[in-house]
Amino acid sequence: MNWKTNTYPEKVSDRFKHIFRSLHYRNYRLFFGGQSISLIGTWIQRIAMPWLVYDISHSVVLLGVVGFASQIPTFLLASFAGVIVDRSNRYHILIATQVLAMLQALALASLFFVHTLQVWHIIALSIILGIINAFDVPARQSFLVEMVEKKGDLGNAIALNSSMVNGARLLGPSIAGVLIAVAGEGTCFLINGLSYIVVIVSLLRMRVIPKIRIKRTTKVIHELREGFKYTFGFIPIKSIILLLAVVSLMGMSYSVLMPVFAKEILHGNSHTFGFLMGGSGLGALTGALYLASRKNAAGLEKLIPISAVFFGLGLIALSLARIFWLSLMMMVATGLGMMLVMASSNTVIQTVVDDNKRGRVMSFYAMAFMGTAPFGSLLSGGLAKIIGTPLTLAFGGVTCIAGALLYLRKLPELQKVIHPVYVNLGILPKDIAGNSSLKKSETESI
Repeated sequence: MNWKTNTYPEKVSDRFKHIFRSLHYRNYRLFFGGQSISLIGTWIQRIAMPWLVYDISHSVVLLGVVGFASQIPTFLLASFAGVIVDRSNRYHILIATQVLAMLQALALASLFFVHTLQVWHIIALSIILGIINAFDVPARQSFLVEMVEKKGDLGNAIALNSSMVNGARLLGPSIAGVLIAVAGEGTCFLINGLSYIVVIVSLLRMRVIPKIRIKRTTKVIHELREGFKYTFGFIPIKSIILLLAVVSLMGMSYSVLMPVFAKEILHGNSHTFGFLMGGSGLGALTGALYLASRKNAAGLEKLIPISAVFFGLGLIALSLARIFWLSLMMMVATGLGMMLVMASSNTVIQTVVDDNKRGRVMSFYAMAFMGTAPFGSLLSGGLAKIIGTPLTLAFGGVTCIAGALLYLRKLPELQKVIHPVYVNLGILPKDIAGNSSLKKSETESI
């Protein structure tokens, strides 16, 4: 570094400017603003719901059942939803899912305030929300491309979207902890329902240019098969989705066990639970902002397994913690690792995927990230009952590390395929692909 030319401060300044560049697009700016408010409500409800279930039932198994109910529809319906998203107007689907999610939250609030809300109501309404999310996730992820005109800014938009989610995840649990203690869980559900009004208004204010869509005569089952063949026949997407599925199945369900960890291990209350989840949100927000500061997707395929190992180590350390402040630090670490895995995976997939298959590929991404989580929730709930919450967390961490090591074995092969794609998109210089081909030919000759 040359201190006289002050090079280092300029680089820091340039990196900071990169963070918010996607907000130059009007539609994305509206989306970002509306979702920022709505997602705080979403996280308030996400904290209130398991706390209410555990408060009513005192059953760790029922916590797992509720988590399963809210996410199993994504696993069952996401691939079909992906076909619908590719065939239909993604903007209209997104508006519809927001309206339906608002009605689901208001139904929860209504049942609570008339004193009839039971666990089976929560399970049924969680299934409904899961069906909504099965269509919302691929539509939302695919619509990002339509809001951001330059594909080079797509990774930044995805990272900013993740920072928005985790900014809400940081605020939401803390607010929920106070609201549960002061006003009850019903108020949390009501606030979430009302928060959807903001995002619906933001979506309606967008200037969306209708895309000419070719009417497809092929059958849905044929397009499902085509999407599956493309997703698992293209090694970068296949490898990333399989690792994400392992991390989600065995690691990300740790949040289901947090009410038990807060009450039984740390001997805390709803405030303890809220701060723990807020700590995870802080770590995730930090990771998202780091990714937003990057210029493009280059190198993220290497960051994914490193982040998965870091996430796994965080879970193992959390399982050993018995002091609140130490547990909070470990939650920050797990949140950071989780976000880097999730958002990096999303960015690489969205960068390399063909646009006419985007909805279907993102539906498989949703199945890997959200669809495997219900099985993880059931597995975590069952394991926690048998071996205890700390050992269940440690087992999840070890599995995430094992999955990352398997991915690393495939990394050289993956990079040989992905680097030419990056070169075609202008993300990497041409000599990178040339060097990769040269190394490949040299290896073959040996």
